Order: sequence, then C-alpha cells, then structure tokens
Amino acid sequence: MLKVNNIEVVYSDVILVLRGVSLEVGQGQIVAVLGANGAGKSTTLKAISGLLRTQQGEVTRGNVEFDGARLDRLPPDEIVRRGIVQVLEARPLFVHLTVEENLLAGSLFRPHSLNSPVIKHELEQVYHYFPRLKVMRRRTSGYLSGGEQQMLVIGRAIMAQPRLMLLDEPSLGLAPMLVQEIFEIIRRINQESGVSMLLVEQNAHVALQIASYAYVMETGRVVLDGPAEQLAANADIKEFYLGLTQLGERKSYREVKHYKRRKRWLG
Repeated sequence: MLKVNNIEVVYSDVILVLRGVSLEVGQGQIVAVLGANGAGKSTTLKAISGLLRTQQGEVTRGNVEFDGARLDRLPPDEIVRRGIVQVLEARPLFVHLTVEENLLAGSLFRPHSLNSPVIKHELEQVYHYFPRLKVMRRRTSGYLSGGEQQMLVIGRAIMAQPRLMLLDEPSLGLAPMLVQEIFEIIRRINQESGVSMLLVEQNAHVALQIASYAYVMETGRVVLDGPAEQLAANADIKEFYLGLTQLGERKSYREVKHYKRRKRWLG
C-alpha cells in the first residue's frame, strides 16, 4: 500500500532532518518505527500525511506513494480523503467539545450527514472498541484522563474510515497497564477492520509485540529493519531498546555509549 522512497526532509529550507528514509507498509500490516527522541520518526509520519507544510517542512528528495499514486505533493485534506489518517502525538482534542462531538469531527469531511445511519453505525463501532467512551460520550473531552484521551483520538481517526492509520507515540505518558490496553485495542482494530498501521513508538517492547515488521531510526535515517520477531531477538535491540544484556540482566540505556551502537548498525 505505502512506499516511502528514499526521502529527504528539510525544515525552513535549512535544517536537514531525514536523510534517505525508505520504508513500506503492506495491506493489513502493522509496521513499527522505533527510535529515540529526535530520530526523525514523527517527521516521517508528517511527510506521509502532508502535515510537514504546516511546520515549514518539505520533502526535497525522493517520494511517498500510496497505491501507486504519489502523495508528497498533495495537501493533507486530500491525503485523508485517500484513506490515510494520522493520530498525532500529545493527543490533541477539541477540549471544549464533548467526547461524542470529538468523534463526529472525524467524519466531517465525508459525504454522510452526522445523523445518518452510516455515521451512527460507525460511532457504535468506536464504542465497541472503547466502551469507556460510550459511558462518557456527553462529558467535555478536556476533563478526560491521558488514557481516555488516547482512546478518543484513536476513535476519532476510526470515524474517518482510514485504510492506513499513522500512530505517533500512543504509549506516551501512560501507565503500563493502560499501555497494554491501548495496544491490545490497536491490534484488534487491525485484525477486525483490516486497517493497516504505521506505528511510531519509543516503547520497543510493546511495539514489537503487535507489529509484523519494524524499522529502527537514528539521526534521520533507518539503521536497521526486519521482521518484528527477528528484531526482538536481536542482541542490539535487546541491549539498547529493551534494556537487556545477553545474559538477561537489565541494563541502563544511559550506560551505553552512542558511538558503539552506531558502529555496530552502520559499520
């Protein structure tokens, strides 16, 4: 479905952020992009969704294709109409609107009226995945907890009927039990609705549990990729992202020298 072909991204005509990034997402796949802060993960998603332009960013080399058609020259609203929806980091909401009003906002670009049977059916589908949202559907969204807000932004994306969902750090700031719950729901949406997922995540442990393929990014480029099971067994991934040595002991990420990791992966 999706092909990102050797793209470079520059902000403000000066700052080179991505250096020849390539990746693919197949029909029905969950693909993870792992990496530390500043690796270029979120920029990669924005290059796909068209949101780069809102931040003075531009794809200056390479291209992004979806079903064989080029995307990187299209405005964000057209990309959404083609079936790609991004769930942004930090869970932005219309905080003065209710939970249900936020969900309905996800369907506003579609040809159906908000009271149509189609939209009502899709609301019930969201509530099927997130029963907590149905209980709180009349509550003002600004008063929700972090986990509830994450459920809401994913539910709002579902209302757009995406074929490909771009998820940016869904575990950010959530308690471990909530992280497991959110990721289990992401897996169910993928399996039951067939929505493909490109998942950007620092929490490698949970991401590799649900993904079929993964890429590791550092300083604006992909340094490692492969099937998720293979990467989960990789000694470098265990040491640098899962915090495990080869003997199974926990190891602090801060103790690892940066150059050592790059030498192994890029050497």
